[in-house]
Amino acid sequence: MEENQCCCHKTKERSEKEYKDLIHRLNRIEGQVRGIKGMVENDAYCTDILVQVAAVNAALNSFNKVLLENHIRSCVVRDIKEGKQETLDELVGTLHKLMK
Repeated sequence: MEENQCCCHKTKERSEKEYKDLIHRLNRIEGQVRGIKGMVENDAYCTDILVQVAAVNAALNSFNKVLLENHIRSCVVRDIKEGKQETLDELVGTLHKLMK
């Protein structure tokens, strides 16, 4: 198994720009979640919490879109060029999981 492939049991080297962008997004999401926890701890009004949860969901969806695009443009394209058609099956399975 190649070291530079995607999936949970594989690895992928990311460019510094891609890495920093993903980590920055995750740090923001983590901060938003900590903010929601604080709101619950401080008995914030339900609607205010729900609005913040919606913002976290939107941020996670945005993260997924960026990660998926990077995956398709790098790992999937490379594997198809190398004749690894099973990568398409993996991608379709991933899309099914994302669209539940």
